[in-house]
Amino acid sequence: MEKALVIGASGGIGAAVAAQLDRLGVMVTRVSRSADGFDLTDDHAVATRLKGLDGPFDLVFVATGALEIGENRPEKSLRAISARAMLDQFALNAVGPALVLREASRLLPRDRRAVFAVLSARVGSIEDNRLGGWVSYRAAKAALNQIVRTGAIELARSHKQAICVALHPGTVATAFTERYLGRHPAVPPDQAASNLLRVIDGLTPEQTGGFFDWAGKEIPW
Repeated sequence: MEKALVIGASGGIGAAVAAQLDRLGVMVTRVSRSADGFDLTDDHAVATRLKGLDGPFDLVFVATGALEIGENRPEKSLRAISARAMLDQFALNAVGPALVLREASRLLPRDRRAVFAVLSARVGSIEDNRLGGWVSYRAAKAALNQIVRTGAIELARSHKQAICVALHPGTVATAFTERYLGRHPAVPPDQAASNLLRVIDGLTPEQTGGFFDWAGKEIPW
């Protein structure tokens, strides 16, 4: 791997992935809202910013997402659903990565292996849902998984060695999860980054369109 693009490079996982790639000697391009005002939900801004990058990239890693947006926390029941909160979840967790994926055919090389990886979440698995709750976040991540699956099919027609996947990092100790760490064991961002990069390194083109956890195990849709 020579060049990588990390979208959401100022967040806990994104920053850790970018830092580890730096240490491996990879030339990393970082993009984030806090560093350069990148608005993942703005159609024109995404197109303009990504078209100005010096690619292609051996890895495009989309580390964006949010469990809480504004004052809205994950719903505990159906009664807590609001249209605004649900639309915000879809805009950030599904539409935003889709806008980046729209540019994948130009960002990735056609003549060699390359990976487009998006952070998803196990709670986006419909089959694995046994607890309920978190309706908007679950639905947005399920939508993201479908976007990745569909994008992988199209990308494979022109980029035979490309791998397009959704990845679940596990529970990571970041600001993203700080209200919820009591429920699950968590790993620090550096460990999560190591796990994810190990999975990415081991993927093959035959696995494109898949949904994998931090250990490389496939997650059911």
